[in-house]
Amino acid sequence: MILKKTLLLLTAVAGAQVALAQQIDVKPDTIVSVSKDRYRTESNRFWDNWFINAGAGAQIYFGDHDKQMKFSERLTPSFEFNLGKWFSPGIGVRAGLTGFKVKGLTQNGSHSTGVQYDGKPWDGYWLYNQEFNYFHIHGDVLFNLSNIFSGYKKDRFYNISPYVGLGWMVTNDAPKQKEVSANIGIYNSFRLSDALDLTFDVRGAMVNDRFDGETGHRSQDGNLSAALGLTYKFKQRGWEKPSSVVITYSDALLNSLRQKVQQLAEDNEALKAQLAVSQGKTITDIRVEEKILAAPILVTFPINQSVVSNEARVNLGFFAKVIQAGNKDITYKVTGYADKGTGTKAINDRLSRERAQAIYDVLVKEFHVSPQQLELAYEGGVDNMYYDDPRLSRAVITIAK
Repeated sequence: MILKKTLLLLTAVAGAQVALAQQIDVKPDTIVSVSKDRYRTESNRFWDNWFINAGAGAQIYFGDHDKQMKFSERLTPSFEFNLGKWFSPGIGVRAGLTGFKVKGLTQNGSHSTGVQYDGKPWDGYWLYNQEFNYFHIHGDVLFNLSNIFSGYKKDRFYNISPYVGLGWMVTNDAPKQKEVSANIGIYNSFRLSDALDLTFDVRGAMVNDRFDGETGHRSQDGNLSAALGLTYKFKQRGWEKPSSVVITYSDALLNSLRQKVQQLAEDNEALKAQLAVSQGKTITDIRVEEKILAAPILVTFPINQSVVSNEARVNLGFFAKVIQAGNKDITYKVTGYADKGTGTKAINDRLSRERAQAIYDVLVKEFHVSPQQLELAYEGGVDNMYYDDPRLSRAVITIAK
């Protein structure tokens, strides 16, 4: 009879210890949210958002005597070629080449065709037709007012982008001339597809009065051009909205679990005491093993960045509390990742390592988690891990081993 009672008590004690020793999984609420702020976007890498543009149209030059010539007679064809990059939805730069041929009138014979212009004498001097070739190298800064004032919209049909810039205007026809130019214009784009835009570019350029070989009462000459063209946008094109993974823990749930553990410990004490009485012994060493594991946590990062945001630090603070409340023998693996679809292998290896180190530093230095409970690892660039979303692969996952 005594033996049977002892076996029952031993079974009860063992069951209580197993219940205490098993993992208590604290499941957090995980929310993946994408910013709805139309003015906020993620920054891209340097080689993203490049574009190439080519177009053709008409131009007109404004020299000292050109106003004496009919407007239609002064029009000449023009071309343009540009290579540029958008650094943000609102700010971009480009370098370009424009030019071809200028027509006008000359009094001193510069670039004269030798043909007198009929019916326009001036102070006893006859005007002659003028014609010369030129090219214009320029750099512009573009301001996309549609995105600046209305927020970024990937599929917007029309964007208007005024620009300003400087250039170098050259004619190699005698008399040769090279002059610095000041430029202002409007770059209009019409979306045809993700990769292709129809463009209409209106440019005004000012140069020194001597550029056409003749000086007069004007301080500067000018050139006005308009060109219709196409723009091809290289990948990565466009911008992504910033996303965040919010992991929340309920204090009420954690307190409830602690109370259950405490109750199990007290029941275990009582069972051991009963066993000791039945055997006529005194138990002096009673150890209750408590294992509370923190649920895995995922922290995401913007493209090409490894800085931990304040929002992520808050979640890491909750995570650190669970680690510190649990078994000190449990080790957590901090693993960094990068998006395989962007960046080289070397860049992704560095990014994933830096991201893991950043999370490790926050847990250890800011929230005082024991370094002995953390293990660093990194995986470099990986394919989309969750929901076929590359943003969730630019991350660090911390999980118990």
